[in-house]
Amino acid sequence: MVEESNISVDEISRIFKGESIDIPEELPVIDFDNFIMFPFMIAPIVINNPSHKQLISEAVLGNRLVGVFFRQSVKPDLSARNISSPQSPPPVDTLAEVGCASMILRMLKVPDGSMRIILHGLQRITVREITQREPYIKARIIPVQEVATSNITVDALIQETQKLLQRAIALSNLPEELGVAALNISEPGKLADLVTTNLNLNLVDRQAILNIINPQKRLERVLNFLAREVEVMELGDRIRSKVKNEVEKNQKDYLLREQLKAIQKELGEGAEGREDIAELKGRLEKKTLPEYVKNVVAKELKRLETMQHSSPEYTVSRTYVETILDLPWMESTNDNLDINKAKDILNEDHYNLDKIKSRILEYLSVVKLRKSIKGPILCFVGPPGVGKTSLGMSIARALGRKFYHFSLGGMRDEAEIRGHRRTYIGSLPGRIINGLKICGSNNPVMMLDEIDKIGADFRGDPASALLEALDPEQNNHFTDNYLDLPFDLSRVMFITTANILDTIPPALQDRMDVLRLPGYTLQEKIKIARRYLIPKEYEANGVSAKNVIFTQKSLDTIIEKYTREAGLRNLQREIGNICRKVARRIAEGETKQVKVTALNLNTFLGPPVYIPEYSKRLLGPGVAIGLAWTQTGGEILFIESSTTQGKGKLILTGQLGEVMKESAQAALTWIHSFAEKLKISETSFSDNDIHVHVPAGATPKDGPSAGISICASLVSLLMNKPVKKGLAMTGEITLKGNVLPIGGIKEKILAAHRGGIKEVIIPAENEKDLTEVPTEVKKAVKFRFARNMNEVLKWAFNSKL
Repeated sequence: MVEESNISVDEISRIFKGESIDIPEELPVIDFDNFIMFPFMIAPIVINNPSHKQLISEAVLGNRLVGVFFRQSVKPDLSARNISSPQSPPPVDTLAEVGCASMILRMLKVPDGSMRIILHGLQRITVREITQREPYIKARIIPVQEVATSNITVDALIQETQKLLQRAIALSNLPEELGVAALNISEPGKLADLVTTNLNLNLVDRQAILNIINPQKRLERVLNFLAREVEVMELGDRIRSKVKNEVEKNQKDYLLREQLKAIQKELGEGAEGREDIAELKGRLEKKTLPEYVKNVVAKELKRLETMQHSSPEYTVSRTYVETILDLPWMESTNDNLDINKAKDILNEDHYNLDKIKSRILEYLSVVKLRKSIKGPILCFVGPPGVGKTSLGMSIARALGRKFYHFSLGGMRDEAEIRGHRRTYIGSLPGRIINGLKICGSNNPVMMLDEIDKIGADFRGDPASALLEALDPEQNNHFTDNYLDLPFDLSRVMFITTANILDTIPPALQDRMDVLRLPGYTLQEKIKIARRYLIPKEYEANGVSAKNVIFTQKSLDTIIEKYTREAGLRNLQREIGNICRKVARRIAEGETKQVKVTALNLNTFLGPPVYIPEYSKRLLGPGVAIGLAWTQTGGEILFIESSTTQGKGKLILTGQLGEVMKESAQAALTWIHSFAEKLKISETSFSDNDIHVHVPAGATPKDGPSAGISICASLVSLLMNKPVKKGLAMTGEITLKGNVLPIGGIKEKILAAHRGGIKEVIIPAENEKDLTEVPTEVKKAVKFRFARNMNEVLKWAFNSKL
């Protein structure tokens, strides 16, 4: 049964004639989360909330007046069109600042239990006090009175609004009656409210307009929204016209293709290639693909059906479809989530590298707990030969994933990464997509080697193309130029390698988790040689442990005197040389077993290549040992100073960079300022030219870390005292003699240890970096932590100056 209640005809007449209606001090409140009422607005509303239905039922028996407010705590559904009341009452303190007093023109109860009402907005109101919360909200309200405004600005605003509204009506399905009504309104506030109720604005903007009491300001705000809406409508109109023309063209093309197909059928052409198309369709049905990819393939197959088999375009299109069907869009391998097993694999393949292994096990642990994770972008940075590339293969084995490797060294063509456009002859997808095709899974371990040696020329910048592929936040829709379809790379575990970071663009560095592999100590190299290198060379050269025996001392000698390096390549090469020479002796029947010792090592490898630097040189006055960092590891740096008769000039040689030259100048200035304390005569500076030379002049050198070494060399020269034997130092010097921290501590200390240095002076602030130095090195080398040059010189000359 339908129950209906309507307002009287006289009352409706009063409302529409604009006669004022007395609004009582207290009103029942209806609050909506998807609807905002404006004055003079008529709106049909569905009421489902029990408390709201009770409110309406009681209101229609009285004066039919209610307050309508927007509830702000619930995020509005901007696409909502069906206005209905919420199922449960909201917190009262979420009511909007301004609402609208409204009259119920009609109420209709329907059999499904809901209630249909028609509301008419009367006047803006604000809440002064909540007087009732149950069973519905009642509040004392304050009617908002609008001040009549009339001036030239208001007239101009009204005319512009009416003009734009007419344009909006012409471009959309707004009723023409709206334009007539707007032309007959001369009050800015009413015009603003009328336009707002018909604009497609979100609830936040509607409430913001309702909150504006000043009619002129309200109309200005509405005019901005209307102008934007008209601009959008005009753009949409242009787009619709363009689309219509395109559709007509496509229909024409379709008819022509159908006619061509019929002609070919009559001529007996077009049979070739049908088997290929049938095969591709069969593969499409069996292949699991994303919906957007499936649509593209289906469309391309339709195009193939209309082409002649001999057409070059047919081959291009067919290759494109085959490439898409070959890619692992949804296929992936299962990760090995047994953390202990993965740990055993990593330990089996590589010695030490605890930091790298820990990072991989952390990744596996997160995958195990979260079930899925975006692939991390790891960057292994270190000298050549430390195992960066082989570590990638070990990671893939530990994860149980496929492994794909390619080198970026010397790459200059952006198309190598993003692929070529299909319009080019011989176009192919990029190396990343091709790697996925080869692996047959969408979650392989992909190693991009030598990322620091990537180039750029007129063909583009491959490093910039990698920005999208190596960004976990956006590589889930990586678009290859050949495919022209987004491919999800988020499950790929990318690993990059580099010798240095300086040549990698900062934006690319920011996308990678940098892990440094600084090099190996003597003991680490011996253990790696025993566990990995020697067995590998045995197998490569056809010998065994029964034929070639390496003593501990022989390995020590090979490492210290034949292969001084941060990595292991030369060590493996020399072991291979020995194995090959022994293999020849065995093949010639000369012997069956050879024991390689330190004494007979020169018969296999010749005389030693390296001798500890400090033992080869006379470290007299004016010579100090510094430590330098290079992309191949740390190096010992000799700094020599000498004086000649002159006018106080400072001469710097040895291919020194600007920073290193400035460090030498700062050191000399500090010595000059402390000359009296150091007991150096003034004539030593004024009557002599001082020459500082750093040997290995063909090698460029730069950086501030040689500052204290240069200072010690100059003090040794001017005081005619030699620096303590077996001492090296590194640190930046200031004009006041302070010693500042520097980088590359681990690499420099390892270089000092390899060179036979027994004592090292480093800045006090770098003491924390010793945690990365291996324990056996810290036991073999004595460390001094300097805060100023006074401490450096005290330790350098074994005396307090």
